[in-house]
Amino acid sequence: MSLLQRLEMRQGQALVMTPQLLQAIKLLQLSQLDLSAYVDAELERNPLLERAESEGESEREAPEASGDGEYDGGDGPEAETWLGSEMTQSRSEIEGDLDTRLDNVFADENPTPRETGTGDMLSLTPAPYGNAGGSFDGELPDFEATLTAETSLREHLAAQLDLATQNPSDRLIGSFLIDAVDDAGYLREDIDGVAERLGASLDDVARILKLVQTFDPPGVAARDLAECLAIQLREQDRFDPAMQALVSRLDLVAKRDFPALRRLCGVDDEDLVEMLAEIRRLDPKPGRAFGAHAVEVLVPDVFVRPAPDGSWLVELNSEALPRVLVNQSYYARVSKGAVADGDKAFLSECLQTANWLTRSLEQRARTILKVATEIVRQQDAFFLHGVAHLRPLNLKTVAEAIGMHESTVSRVTSNKSIGTSRGTLEMKYFFTAAIPGAAGAASHSSESVRHRIKQLVDAEASDVLSDDALVQRLRDEGIDIARRTVAKYRESLRIPSSIERRREKMATAIR
Repeated sequence: MSLLQRLEMRQGQALVMTPQLLQAIKLLQLSQLDLSAYVDAELERNPLLERAESEGESEREAPEASGDGEYDGGDGPEAETWLGSEMTQSRSEIEGDLDTRLDNVFADENPTPRETGTGDMLSLTPAPYGNAGGSFDGELPDFEATLTAETSLREHLAAQLDLATQNPSDRLIGSFLIDAVDDAGYLREDIDGVAERLGASLDDVARILKLVQTFDPPGVAARDLAECLAIQLREQDRFDPAMQALVSRLDLVAKRDFPALRRLCGVDDEDLVEMLAEIRRLDPKPGRAFGAHAVEVLVPDVFVRPAPDGSWLVELNSEALPRVLVNQSYYARVSKGAVADGDKAFLSECLQTANWLTRSLEQRARTILKVATEIVRQQDAFFLHGVAHLRPLNLKTVAEAIGMHESTVSRVTSNKSIGTSRGTLEMKYFFTAAIPGAAGAASHSSESVRHRIKQLVDAEASDVLSDDALVQRLRDEGIDIARRTVAKYRESLRIPSSIERRREKMATAIR
């Protein structure tokens, strides 16, 4: 067998992902917050990019003028003259103008005017702005200096630990236990492991844990839900033997097995209802009041509103779109002074990157608008009548209608939302699976079927509908659905089973 070397020419086709195409794909699937962070990073890195100011910002920066041509708010020339000059009047003239006596003031806030050496002439100079005890340097304090930081759960517990004990070893154990408390207020470390890691005795760790569990908020540092509720009940002096038995079997409470709970606690129906009401008033997550993050409002990428002709108007949310411009004049001015090859290459790369970024942002906006318009066209019945008329829809249907690939539609609908008259909804909400119709009828959206199940359960009176009864009701309405699917949808809606709902109705009737 011989080895030969030779040259061959072959022609072929291959799909190459250029950096610009990768950037466009990346921008397409970013959310508003991620896109804003990406654009801010590019603005900081690329000297040829600048943020475009909106008209509203320009108007806010300009001072507002009054109708007679003078500025409002005391910032005009007359105010400056009054602040920078001294007024000299006699005491009687000032008292006559003010219709009061000058000694009728608070001595600690308004000092008595000083008389000059010429008699009763007074020199009144307005006090500088600022607090009474400090000086004014001409600038207002920073806004950040007026803010107060939220106290975290750990800081709250650590402050109580400092007051509860002075022993250094106890403080060390207590600090370790506090660090092991999660945001919900539960201890996530085993005390045996804590004792081993700290080299302390198990009795000392258990003793300090009991101390920490007496801190505010009640129920903190508990190892499970039963202990958390027990701590709160002890503080309220309500942890009697019957309540202790009830807390020990929270699984029966979740199942609403009231006969078993009555036998376990040895109480009648009325006492059991009162005990369950006390349990519901307790806080199962005592630490959630501390360190809570600010709620982020879902800002829609697209707005949908009705048109006068009965159709729907789909428009982009201009406030959510970053606006950047390429400073061509700055590039022309700087490129003239660039002599080194490295400087020229850097400027050329910055210009190319800036142009591609602006084009990618424009293409992203057009693609989002195109996909959102098709979604609204497919789901027009939802916007008119509500969730019950939501149609089955998948990515392939939208992609074929607008001439795009399914992957592109998937990227567009990720982390995007639509603002409607029925609220702000994610674009993924409008894509639902199809439930076949009975006897060859039209298919139904899974979301609309889930909504119909909730309506049937909410409309229950004395008779509680089982899953089989729900299946029969839905089939009577032309929805062919299996029992296990009904059970899955019911659990996703957090609706208890028919047995648990029946027990709850019995307890409500007794109450």
